[in-house]
Amino acid sequence: MALEREDTITEMIEEHLGDEEVIEDLDDLAPLPQAEFEVGDNVVYPHHGAGKVLKKEMKDVLGESREYLTIRILHNEMTVMVPTENAALAGLRRVVDEEMLEKVLAVLQDECSDMPKNWNRRFKHNRDKIKTGDIYELAAVVRDLAIREHQKGLSTGEKQMFTRAKKVLCSEMMYALDMDEEQVDGHLTSVILDGAGNAKAVKITTDKVTVETESVTIETESVTVRAE
Repeated sequence: MALEREDTITEMIEEHLGDEEVIEDLDDLAPLPQAEFEVGDNVVYPHHGAGKVLKKEMKDVLGESREYLTIRILHNEMTVMVPTENAALAGLRRVVDEEMLEKVLAVLQDECSDMPKNWNRRFKHNRDKIKTGDIYELAAVVRDLAIREHQKGLSTGEKQMFTRAKKVLCSEMMYALDMDEEQVDGHLTSVILDGAGNAKAVKITTDKVTVETESVTIETESVTVRAE
């Protein structure tokens, strides 16, 4: 059985925003609209994946009494505590609906986007997209890395990024598609590679071929089809 881990919003905000100084500056910003979440809701916690709200209760943390949401992350059995008032700041949201799901699948089927050729820059490029917490950006990273792995292979760092990003995406798609993790993983891979295959440009070139015999000279053209 996997060990249960517990996290709080403080760690999440530091990871998402960078350092404590930025957090202090948040006091000067207009508060984000407070989203209402209830026990049993399927939600997504950025960078960690989809989970279910198990509890909504008052807790004393660091000498302060606040209402917290307790969330169990699906794919790694991690337990997360998020102050209700900071749910929007943390990027907590509900699992994608049917309309958003169609858009996510469209992103997965799209062509591979241009990425830096240098793997270091490519890694940072994709990491920054994942950090936005946007599901469409996450889907684009999963698509691009899946195609690159299939065609050219990935560096060790990129393989780890791909594995984690895909797990986070799959955890949400499991709820949206009502599939288990293995089914969703296979489905996403199929969607991505099918989309990449359909996007390949087909080029046709012709070469003139002359065949000579004693009595007849025949000229024809050979056709070569090349997929790129």
